[in-house]
Amino acid sequence: MRGVLLRRIPALDRELFGLVARTHTPELDRVIPAISRAANNSRLWLGLALPLATFGGRRGKRAAVRGVISIGATSLLVNQGVKRLVRRPRPSIRRVPAVRRLPVQPLTTSFPSGHAASAGAFSVGMAAELPRAAPIVASLAAAVAYSRVYVGVHYPADVAVGAGIGVGMAFATRRIWPVEPGRTMRVEAGGERRWLPPKRDGEGLVLVVNPGAGPELGQAALEAMQDRLARARIVEIGEGQELGAVLAEAAERCTVLGIVGGDGSAVRAAEVAVTAGRPLLVVPGGTLNHLARDLGIDSAVDALEALERGQAVEIDVAAIDGRPFLNSASFGATTRMIDARERLERKLGRWPAQAAAVLAALRRASPEPVLIDGNESKLWMAFIGNCGYKPEGFAPSWRPRLDDGLLDIRLIEAATRWSRLRLALAVLSGRLPRCRAYRRWEAPTLEVRSRNDTMRLACDGNTFDGSPSFRVEKLPARLTVYTSSR
Repeated sequence: MRGVLLRRIPALDRELFGLVARTHTPELDRVIPAISRAANNSRLWLGLALPLATFGGRRGKRAAVRGVISIGATSLLVNQGVKRLVRRPRPSIRRVPAVRRLPVQPLTTSFPSGHAASAGAFSVGMAAELPRAAPIVASLAAAVAYSRVYVGVHYPADVAVGAGIGVGMAFATRRIWPVEPGRTMRVEAGGERRWLPPKRDGEGLVLVVNPGAGPELGQAALEAMQDRLARARIVEIGEGQELGAVLAEAAERCTVLGIVGGDGSAVRAAEVAVTAGRPLLVVPGGTLNHLARDLGIDSAVDALEALERGQAVEIDVAAIDGRPFLNSASFGATTRMIDARERLERKLGRWPAQAAAVLAALRRASPEPVLIDGNESKLWMAFIGNCGYKPEGFAPSWRPRLDDGLLDIRLIEAATRWSRLRLALAVLSGRLPRCRAYRRWEAPTLEVRSRNDTMRLACDGNTFDGSPSFRVEKLPARLTVYTSSR
């Protein structure tokens, strides 16, 4: 029975190919071959990824990057792996009408379809970050897969298996780079809820704008905020002015301190707000806006709505070597990555500089001997989150709470042989939490001592020369910050 079934499957595959080959309509003959050609070398998917990354906001960037990464991994597996092992010849095109044949017939083997694999990889990878776009992209992917049979270069089984490989690879990326939950799926940020007096006209608000934090909002956006908050005072940092001094002056004149910028600007404003006893309004306007996102504030509109409702929450503030941070701190190879990225960013742009910095740090990094809470250790890198992050492993991305009173401590050690190779394999396979080189625990404090005269530290993306012995801890005073309702 099994032998009969195995013989019958290829025959059925050829029969289905013949059925598609006999299908002939002028409308399909004009459209389907054009779709097949558009997907050559993944041009169709890269053409979708570029505007998505440029104009789609944070979610669009994540969707584009995940889709392209899925294509890259899938293409490597299909073209350099499966096709070389299963050398199935291409179908005969004698049964395919000439008007449907491709101008240049592919020279590679038939099984599986690389076009269908890339289509499945991109559509599922992108849809993981943008579920609303899934029906449109899935329909386009199905059209590409069908086109490969229609133009006579693949059997149906080639297409089905190729699409399955692409879908599987797209799901596999989630083990290394988890999908961030959508806004409606996020857990409440926690903290003691506070209802402050609503500021529907912005009375008492001084909003400090840091243009150097990242992409500028633009004059039109600032004017729109001023129109909506007629009694607020908007102060834009000028050339030669120091952010901390402007924030301190603003705190003396306001009842609510606001900041337009990224995480680095937010932590400077938080330090001033805690000292002055002022609630903080965070308006995302920087390159990285992790705190705003964890507060449910994805745009300036969300921030202004929270201010108008008066909805706020108390959150933890942590410090490393006396410097406050709101999101995370680190030391080891991570600080070298940040320094290298900042040196290269003006020449290459942010994302190419980030990729180059990661590669350089992985190649040149060496373990650093330190004492962690009195215990000797050799570290590649350390991540310390202000409150517990999800998920566990390589890419901590979001926090269920912002007031748990604990530090999320993650260390990558070099205590075992071949630790660099072990680490790379663990990251690529999504098994980092089970790797012997990885340690994670939660605690309210962390004591670190280095044998060097200074130690390069980072908090919320900014690096500095720290003390050889330092403490990471929660500060006693909490920060009151506006949050968007979920």
